[in-house]
Amino acid sequence: MIYLDASATTPVHPEVVDAMLPYLREHWQNPSSGYRAAKKVREAVEEAREEVAALIHSRPEEVVFTSGGTESNNMALKSLAKTMGRKSVLVTTMIEHSAVLRPLEAFEKVGFEVRRAPVTEGGRVDLAEYEKQLSGAQWVSAMWVNNETGVIQPLSEMVTLAKQQGAVFHTDAIQAAGKIAVDVSLVPVDFLSLSAHKFHGPKGVGALFVREGMECKPLLHGGGQEQGYRSGTENVSAIVGMGVAARMARRELVEKQARVAQYRDLLASLLLAELKGVTLNGDLSHRTAGVLHLSFESCEAAGLLILLDEFGVQCSAGSACMTGKQQPSHVQKAMGFSDAKAKSSLRISLSTFTTEEEVRAAAKAIQKAVTRLRSVQGEGGVGPVVVYS
Repeated sequence: MIYLDASATTPVHPEVVDAMLPYLREHWQNPSSGYRAAKKVREAVEEAREEVAALIHSRPEEVVFTSGGTESNNMALKSLAKTMGRKSVLVTTMIEHSAVLRPLEAFEKVGFEVRRAPVTEGGRVDLAEYEKQLSGAQWVSAMWVNNETGVIQPLSEMVTLAKQQGAVFHTDAIQAAGKIAVDVSLVPVDFLSLSAHKFHGPKGVGALFVREGMECKPLLHGGGQEQGYRSGTENVSAIVGMGVAARMARRELVEKQARVAQYRDLLASLLLAELKGVTLNGDLSHRTAGVLHLSFESCEAAGLLILLDEFGVQCSAGSACMTGKQQPSHVQKAMGFSDAKAKSSLRISLSTFTTEEEVRAAAKAIQKAVTRLRSVQGEGGVGPVVVYS
């Protein structure tokens, strides 16, 4: 199988697995216990914290380990909701992940005002409209990179505008970390969410950056682990794995992401050369290296995914959280997609493990699947090639 769904999850790096195994076999003690063997386990947790902090250029004590991106987002948002109060005004965007959208919808039901900034046709936040919505806002939550399109948002400008209004800023950086430079010393967000399995770490572990001096109210109360922010015995092996994955991502970011971008562009060129009626979606000047969001005229994505799976290619029609849902996603609607275009769109996402051989084989499989599906549907598949830049 050729795996092209890295935005959903990435393969766990073998070095990450090797680093995790001793903490499942030999060093299984509770890191909060007082004897020497437990202290060794505690040291491993703190070393991992240092590596995650280095990935985002924060201080280690500002990193809180969680069960993943969803918990990190909820922890930040629900803490801010408690701190700000029900009459406060929150600004977000129309393209957030469900792990942000759903909590905000719940807040609205109990009296919070939530404003949603629109995006351009290319999928980037409209800064002029965003700035208008900041008036009177106490807090902001906006993603750094969109999970469906891979489009990088103008986060530095958004944070600057929010700070001018005195607003607290949370960012979902789950699709950004390990793929682009994330530096909280240069982009002064107050809260930042991470998930290990997006950069070749294990599933079930993530982190929340809490800037020093910010109040953060815990979701979970208990033994007071993670500086009191997140009670519960730490998932040590997963945390160790996240630390190793963070170190590898930081050290190899530029080199490996340049190669991923090269393969992404190769795949796009092969498809555009052989197929008519193909659209590259999203802002091509501001995107992560590994994501291609494509629409295939006269070709429904649901059928394409079935054929591609049969032909040995794994990809998706959008966010993994939307799999099985036939309606256009909120991201596609925000970008102005018609229903027909939305239903004909695929998200193809490469990882640092993707090879040129796989890209060339995948291009042939996609061409074959599109041609077959158009033939079955009785369409010629003739249409313009459109590129948004």
